[in-house]
Amino acid sequence: MSTTASPTGLADPDELDLGLPVSYLADGHSVRSWLLTTDHKRIAILYAVTITVFFFIGGAAATLVRLELATPEADVLRADTYNKLFTLHGVVMVWFFLIPSIPNTLGNFLVPLMIGARDVAFPKLNLVSWYLNLGGGLLAVAALILGGVDTGWTFYVPYSTVFSNTWVSLTVLGVFTTGFSSIATGVNFIGTIHLLRAPGMTWFRLPLFVWAMYTTSLMFVLATPVLAVTLLLVLAERTFGLPIFDPARGGDPILFQHLFWFYSHPAVYIMVLPAMGVVSELITCFARRKVFGYTFMVYALVAIAVIGFFTWGHHMFTSGMSPYAALVFSFLSFIVAVPSAIKVFNWTGTLYRGQVGFESPMLYALGFVGLFTLGGLTGLFLASIPVDVHVQDTYFVVAHFHYIMVGASVSAYFGGLHFWWPKITGRTYPETWARFAAILMFFGFNLTFFPQFIAGYLGMPRRYHVYPPEFQIWNVLSSAGAAVLAVAYLMPLGYLTWSLLFGERATNNPWDASGLEWRTTSPPPRQNFFGSPRIQGGPYNYHPEGVAPVHDQPRLPSRGSLT
Repeated sequence: MSTTASPTGLADPDELDLGLPVSYLADGHSVRSWLLTTDHKRIAILYAVTITVFFFIGGAAATLVRLELATPEADVLRADTYNKLFTLHGVVMVWFFLIPSIPNTLGNFLVPLMIGARDVAFPKLNLVSWYLNLGGGLLAVAALILGGVDTGWTFYVPYSTVFSNTWVSLTVLGVFTTGFSSIATGVNFIGTIHLLRAPGMTWFRLPLFVWAMYTTSLMFVLATPVLAVTLLLVLAERTFGLPIFDPARGGDPILFQHLFWFYSHPAVYIMVLPAMGVVSELITCFARRKVFGYTFMVYALVAIAVIGFFTWGHHMFTSGMSPYAALVFSFLSFIVAVPSAIKVFNWTGTLYRGQVGFESPMLYALGFVGLFTLGGLTGLFLASIPVDVHVQDTYFVVAHFHYIMVGASVSAYFGGLHFWWPKITGRTYPETWARFAAILMFFGFNLTFFPQFIAGYLGMPRRYHVYPPEFQIWNVLSSAGAAVLAVAYLMPLGYLTWSLLFGERATNNPWDASGLEWRTTSPPPRQNFFGSPRIQGGPYNYHPEGVAPVHDQPRLPSRGSLT
């Protein structure tokens, strides 16, 4: 690794030093010390354990679904079991893994460190947020054990309110509960970033990851209450028979779709914006260059968050919307692609003439850019009304949202996890295995979901467990890719667990990165820093004024580097 980062350009080293000697991991070993902790770093670990369990529950359901779809006939699962499994997969993955993954784990751990704070603004609320998330997830899993639910993760009415006799109410209650966790996290991050920034940390000196957490938090706070009210109305109609959505009694099922997608389309950006923040940190570090167009990157994050609130209607082009409203939503859906394109352009500009290293976090970041670009471009097809009508409720839609919500977001999550793993645990991991897993994950993901674009365009509908034989070749490819992807997802579980037990001690800054979080010990002490940091410059000091261009400098591994 090169040694271009200059910590003195970022903060006064006398104020940052090495922190206190006892790490947050050694600050109490009892179960009580973890379950009642108010340390943002320990709460991040609690979240990481929780979402990992949910990730593998949802992944197991997806494995059975893909196994069934390998043949056109119903050879493995009955229809009702298939419905319950893809519902379980969607509910667990969306509500209990994808949405909390980066904000509640990496965000919780890093936001205070990156802004020079000792903790979040409301530490006890932070702990309550984790319990709400855990409680909601347990309710959903309890619904699985008791018999499952078959409505799909969208809970469309009137099926969910009138016709389904499965455990809809318990599952909806679980999602409703975890919504309060999101709101609490959003309030905490907003308060933390407003109130606890270190002296000198102005808004335009914030790392892009912190900006991503801030915009995501605004969406948490503004959009999640709409979902909560919608789910409450579903419970009210289902439990008390109130005529809210049932058309037979004067209700309006289209109203449910408007309310549901008003939250659930911004929820896509709740998953993607944090991923963009992670990738920005990775690309600038491993290209050894300042972020190209930092200010535009900030405005692009804000623009995506704002415009994202006005695009929900493109989910309903076939639901009976007026042609004029459809045109407006189509136009807005195209517009939101502009700030997204700015992000990709600026990442590419950052890489241009950079001293690019292909360590495992960078491989995940590059995978994110590729998958996000393909997912975004296919989103333009769905923003076009005639094409959307043609591929509505086909596997084309399934492939599109998996490229954005899973391929891109999960790649960024794994990239961030590998990048900050030495800081979080104080241990290094086997870099060769990590690179192999990153490449295998990219290959497996594309083999799984790219054939679904073709199958969907040719007319294969989603949510069916039997299908015409002409679609089998695409499903066989997809199921084979899912097997590869499953192996790739299991590999980090193995070598990261190994690193906890046998990994070498990490140095405080093994990547030679410039962020404030690298200016304390690995792992950090309970108080994060010794003294109060004073910030003297902007982030990403990889190419300061007066220093030779990075492409003219040798790329040398630093002591304690993972490479």
